[in-house]
Amino acid sequence: MSRFDEVVERRGTNAVKWDGLKTVFGKEDVLPMWVADMDFKAPEPVIEAVKKEAAHGVYGYTLVPDSTREAIVDWMNVRHEWVIKKEWLLFNHGVVPSIGAAIEALTESGDAVIVQPPVYNPFFDMVEKNERRLVHSELILKNNRYEMDYEDIESKIVSENAKLFLFCSPHNPGGRVWSEKELKKLAAICEKHGVTIISDEIHSDLTRGPHKHIPLGSFSEKVVTLIAPSKTFNLAGLQASALIVSDKQLRTKMQKVFARQGAFTLNQMGIAAMEAAYRHGHEWLDEVIEYIQGNAQLVKEYIEEKIPELVVMVPEGSYLVWIDCRQLGLSDKELLALFLDEGSIALGNGAKYGPGGEGFMRLNVACPRSLVEDGLSRMKKAVDSLTIK
Repeated sequence: MSRFDEVVERRGTNAVKWDGLKTVFGKEDVLPMWVADMDFKAPEPVIEAVKKEAAHGVYGYTLVPDSTREAIVDWMNVRHEWVIKKEWLLFNHGVVPSIGAAIEALTESGDAVIVQPPVYNPFFDMVEKNERRLVHSELILKNNRYEMDYEDIESKIVSENAKLFLFCSPHNPGGRVWSEKELKKLAAICEKHGVTIISDEIHSDLTRGPHKHIPLGSFSEKVVTLIAPSKTFNLAGLQASALIVSDKQLRTKMQKVFARQGAFTLNQMGIAAMEAAYRHGHEWLDEVIEYIQGNAQLVKEYIEEKIPELVVMVPEGSYLVWIDCRQLGLSDKELLALFLDEGSIALGNGAKYGPGGEGFMRLNVACPRSLVEDGLSRMKKAVDSLTIK
């Protein structure tokens, strides 16, 4: 039995995924497989590090020590073969706040910012709430796999005079791991036109073979790379993330915005957890990747055999499975209602990820296999109900 087979009760812990169901979906008696966090306990060294901090009893202002920076430097070298310097590191409470800060730091009100839908929906929110112009360069779905439309990207950069490009690597919700060739082509276009890239690489540690994550910042300086242990080790509630910015000018601009926002350090428990995870989490991560891969494969095989109306996009990186439900011929509102009302399962509605997401649903498989099996049976029940009616 795997350690990840344990079903940990999360109801009543103020977990967004479980205790937020009534607010988000209007009902509580459904299986939540929507929010991108795991239902697994964090690695034991992380738990012990948090316990140690808690046991001290004094929870004052806490600096991010050099040892945490060194842990990140080592992690990036070992896991991604990227040699970075600790001076390149900045810290913030999360990747989404860092996206907002980067937009504020690197653009002016009214500037165009390019995103590639379907994509992580806070990208849209951060652009619009910072009063920038949102420009779409939609991904191309080819043979059940996403590709970038480079001609469209360059055309939009020129026609809209874009200043910033928000990039998701690996891609959320599709799970694409971009190749070196693809990344270098994107970087070359942006460098040619003086466009800075904000690369959200929060799912990068969850990439599995034969695919390999390549940090965009490893071969282009005009990149702000966003990472965090939150997806990798299920630490989102501890509010700790990092930015890797090799270009001093970009780094200075980011620091000025953080100073204006009053951000200067991280949560004490988050610092301890981050360092412990990056120091001692390799074995746990290797095991969880294998387990998640098994869950994703189970989803693929089950749906191909028992719900053939749906098409599964198995993730190359991340624990999110993107499911094409367009053959059902339902609107996005009807799709969501179908799974909620007939299957009692809460999934991520594809329409919220922007153009190209219509007719898709996002399924989180970072949970015990018994819950995945339960979720699949609920999905089958929901789709079968269409025939019965």
